[in-house]
Amino acid sequence: MAVNGELEGRTTPQTPRRSKRHQPTVFTSQPSLSQRRDDKWSSPPLHTRNTVTPDLIDDEESTDDLSTTFYAQFSRSSRASDKVGSEDFSVGDTVLLATNVNRPSVGIVIALWEVSRPVTDSQMLAKVHWFLRPTELAQLRAKRGHLPNEVYLSLDATSVVHTSSILTHCVVSATRTTSHTPTSSRYKAPLSTTENTFFCANAVDSRRGLYYELDWRGHWEQSLERAKADSAEWGSGAPWVVAVQPVVKRRRKITEEDPDPAQGADSDGEYKDGESSGVDSAARTLAPDDDDDAIATPRTPSKRRPACRLRCLHAYDTPSQTSSTETDPWLRAMHALHVGARPEALPCRSEEYARVMRAVEELLEEGSGGCIYISGVPGTGKTATVHAVVRELKRMAEQNETNPFTYVEINGLRIPEPSAAYGLLWEAISGHDSSTDGHLRLSAKAALKNLSRHFGSFRSAGPGGHACVVLMDELDQLMTAKQDVVYNFFNWPTLAGSKLVVLAVANTMDLPERVMSGRVRSRLGMVRINFQPYTTPQLEQIVHARLGGSTDVLSADAVKFAAMKVSSISGDARRVLDVCRRTVELVQPLGRAARTDDVKDVIRDLQNSPTAAFLRALALHERILLAALLKCVRRTGVDEIPWADVRHQHHLYAGVFADSAPAPRELEGVLDALLAARVVLSEARGARRIVLNLEPAEVERVLGEVGGQQWRNMLAA
Repeated sequence: MAVNGELEGRTTPQTPRRSKRHQPTVFTSQPSLSQRRDDKWSSPPLHTRNTVTPDLIDDEESTDDLSTTFYAQFSRSSRASDKVGSEDFSVGDTVLLATNVNRPSVGIVIALWEVSRPVTDSQMLAKVHWFLRPTELAQLRAKRGHLPNEVYLSLDATSVVHTSSILTHCVVSATRTTSHTPTSSRYKAPLSTTENTFFCANAVDSRRGLYYELDWRGHWEQSLERAKADSAEWGSGAPWVVAVQPVVKRRRKITEEDPDPAQGADSDGEYKDGESSGVDSAARTLAPDDDDDAIATPRTPSKRRPACRLRCLHAYDTPSQTSSTETDPWLRAMHALHVGARPEALPCRSEEYARVMRAVEELLEEGSGGCIYISGVPGTGKTATVHAVVRELKRMAEQNETNPFTYVEINGLRIPEPSAAYGLLWEAISGHDSSTDGHLRLSAKAALKNLSRHFGSFRSAGPGGHACVVLMDELDQLMTAKQDVVYNFFNWPTLAGSKLVVLAVANTMDLPERVMSGRVRSRLGMVRINFQPYTTPQLEQIVHARLGGSTDVLSADAVKFAAMKVSSISGDARRVLDVCRRTVELVQPLGRAARTDDVKDVIRDLQNSPTAAFLRALALHERILLAALLKCVRRTGVDEIPWADVRHQHHLYAGVFADSAPAPRELEGVLDALLAARVVLSEARGARRIVLNLEPAEVERVLGEVGGQQWRNMLAA
């Protein structure tokens, strides 16, 4: 039942709007839902007052000349040809609702009202307190056993929805039962004829990942009684909030048999974050015929957060050396020096690691969103450091040392087009498991629409209200002419309560100033971390760490010489590893340690590669044209550049590096020569976009060597 009519005449003071991002997003735009005209009130009005902001759907703002009338029940006429009659929905009913997940979400109706407008039609609205399925919780959280039909009652997550979003009744029991799971084919089956039974024995704080033992039957009855009381506020939902009381628990003494105090603190009392069987979960529930007068209020678990400590900077875990490299020290060295081999620790990046970890961890603990821009030239350990941070955060979330979250990685080089990033993010937000069900068949436009509605209409940050961490690697490749993709990803974290954390990794330190428009730069926030190129001592340390300090195959002088040569050019750790690996490969047949002369030979061979020799032989204006193309790519962040833009940039450079600029027809001949050599590729018609067909870093290096310091400064600008 709903609150009775004794409170008629009371009004609820208007309060500031609360963010409702901790509930499932309710979609009411589907024709089968929003155009349903068979819902009507089946009870007399209980109370009428002026409309306040929380009475409205989130995208509505003005409350002028509006009134809200509360009801206890509405009915829905059946459309099925084989059924006669209607279905009644009352306050206190548990129902299934259409949301952003594959299966219907579970909720309890805690208020019903109608907002009357002087001109347009009135709206029938309902306030729903959410249950959460295990699949609607964060992807990365402490492992916990659950029954197939088990749901968790949220502490205070509510949402105002159209009554048309309610699909049918369901049963939520305090005892273990068998469930007939609803269909996952977007509600094609007649849900009203399907038995939907769920089991609830715990409440959950989904943002923090905490579970509380709950007598669902007793809570339901007490909430109905509180809703009838004179002190209840109409439509507030306060009587249904799960109260949590902190308690002081005795700490067990730490003995030799119990060396982990954090584990002991988390494992006693009401809170259990480890694996538990269905039998254990059922044993903790209260039978429906238990004494309702002795309802235990859920209590805050005793959970000790680990003290701040210096964490190891773990990189990718690498398997032990294969059997083919166990006995040969040169093969072991080549395996360790391979760019694809990840060591157990990342040297020389502890400070950057700590900054990234601190920034992300603070956002997760605060429950807020934000953007962290990480920049640096290629080969400075940006992505490896971020991966190490994410792995540590995953471990912490699984050990309940930080708030749970969902993680998704978007690499600009691995998606067909920048707009494909929308679909990947929507899969993570909606809880879709692409590893088992495959990727969603959803266009980029539809995914963007869902994301914009999700973040921009005061609804949810996910079914469970948890955070979502997004790694956007190779950000340079996600830049477009309109910059809409990057803008949206940087704008969404700034919305209140979004809980979206974006880690943007780019190869250019000043990309925001040179490439992004003012509106994109304004969304970056204050957290910007730059990775400086490695110095000679740091490159030496990286190589020695890979070799385990051994000098049997590569002498210390050889390592130092290679580090000096690479640090003077780029400071790219990958290049020094390639040089050292090639050197070890050359001396392996000789059966001795590589020396400085061996490193010199390798560097000479690399510099005299066929590509480098060809680039050195190019004419002046051919090299200027390549430099102009590189400049346009760096400025726009797009590989394919219109020929008009390249021609304009060539004209600017020609005034600096040549006596005169060639005529347009002569410049066409320069382009044709590069096209014939397949140094660049071009479209035949239209805008005639040009794309470089060689490695940009190699072209930039050779042009800098041939042109001298002036060219190097120009290419780096």
